[in-house]
Amino acid sequence: MAFLHNLLTIDRCSLFLHQHRLIKKSFSPKPPQSVKQGFKKNPVDVLPEEIKKVPVIGGYVRQIASDGASLREVLACKIPQEQERVKAFRKQHGSTKTGETTIDMMYGGMRGIKALVTETSVLDADEGIRFRGLSIPECQKVLPAADGGCEPLPEGLFWLLMTGEVPTKAQVRQLSCEWADRAALPQHVVNMLNNMPTTLHPMSQLAAAVVALNHDSKFAKAYSEGVHKTKYWEYAYEDSMDLIAKLPVVAATIYCNTYRGGKGSRSIDSSLDWSANFVKMLGYDSPQFTELMRLYLTIHSDHEGGNVSAHTVHLVGSALSDPYLSFAAGMNGLAGPLHGLANQEVLIWLRKLQKEAGNNPSEEQLKEYIWKTLKSGQVVPGYGHAVLRKTDPRYTCQREFALKHLPEDELFQLVSKIYKVVPPILTETGKVKNPWPNVDAHSGVLLQYYGMKEMNYYTVLFGVSRALGVLASLVWDRALGLPIERPKSLSTDMLMKMVKK
Repeated sequence: MAFLHNLLTIDRCSLFLHQHRLIKKSFSPKPPQSVKQGFKKNPVDVLPEEIKKVPVIGGYVRQIASDGASLREVLACKIPQEQERVKAFRKQHGSTKTGETTIDMMYGGMRGIKALVTETSVLDADEGIRFRGLSIPECQKVLPAADGGCEPLPEGLFWLLMTGEVPTKAQVRQLSCEWADRAALPQHVVNMLNNMPTTLHPMSQLAAAVVALNHDSKFAKAYSEGVHKTKYWEYAYEDSMDLIAKLPVVAATIYCNTYRGGKGSRSIDSSLDWSANFVKMLGYDSPQFTELMRLYLTIHSDHEGGNVSAHTVHLVGSALSDPYLSFAAGMNGLAGPLHGLANQEVLIWLRKLQKEAGNNPSEEQLKEYIWKTLKSGQVVPGYGHAVLRKTDPRYTCQREFALKHLPEDELFQLVSKIYKVVPPILTETGKVKNPWPNVDAHSGVLLQYYGMKEMNYYTVLFGVSRALGVLASLVWDRALGLPIERPKSLSTDMLMKMVKK
């Protein structure tokens, strides 16, 4: 019965949006002719039947029937459905236990504690990340790509994260246009960025600029004026859309000021997609690099809700801080060496390996260097993961990109050799649960190949991508009325007393 109810609910939603589109059609402006170019692949034609049946928001991932509906219109229809579904679920199962907490978990970074609700993605130990039920290979198949390209556009991924549905190419094009319209920076933020010392870390510049954008927060203004809590999501949505649109401009300004002497244009071309505009503002003109950026921004966008950046955005947002303040807090977490600097550490390790063993080391030389690394008390950077127990699919798709576009690159070939040698060695130690590579083992190598050598900047790219996932989650946090986060803490003495009872 629940299954039938979900299907009926979706049909009612589609009917509403269809009727709304008919009313809106007579006076809605068409997108500029130039914007109609540059996109391909209609998900209607390629969405496999098995993917349509993956459970998501009260229904199933499928192509949206109402092609002309905007993202906000789709959300406005879906949110009441999900509110009712969660309300009924909590009423029936609110007291059900989801797991147990051990003392080791409390001292061990809360690893493994099932304590958060995140709708946008779930990390499976064997299959890797699933965005609203879809794996990365599935996303590559069904999400719209640019004309002449193969990689999914991040706009489509954001739509999927927000709605649980695969967008049409028209909806993705519409989102690209909307972000282009919202992209301009306030002059005070431009002045602030242009006056920052070039010695200031790019992540510090990013966080400061995002906080300064809070000056124009629609959420903060609405809250101060006493808006009803059922409307919170609407203003969180507006701020999130504005912030995502502006982030490439902020990030490109930081890059050009810090590494290019301020040269370059930060103008937005409304005929280009989000990633293409970003690459253009960074000063690159390689179509392959643009494709890589589309892939990079898609696969780094979300990774459940328990990682430092995602959890921080959720935590700060739970206090009803606006999306700018919440996201800036998350970026300060991402800047930490244990979270967002891993791909830099991989490159540093690779360079040291090359210096000691040469650019084309033998398998025996690699084994010797890897054992030397491990015996010195260090880890092999880019290998292992807190949750994953197989090769990270984000690594795999980057490897496939490299095999297609740069198979002869010296650094890529070294990474490929390491891929064959490291897992057996880590397994032999008996101390590693996951001996396979993660996303960080590959991303830096690709960026280096296309000329982006500035490793301190890589985390900024990560941050721009991560905005898609954490801000989509933040909108849903406000839509579902999730309360301020306030777990109980205990002292060591209290824990010792507990175990004596």
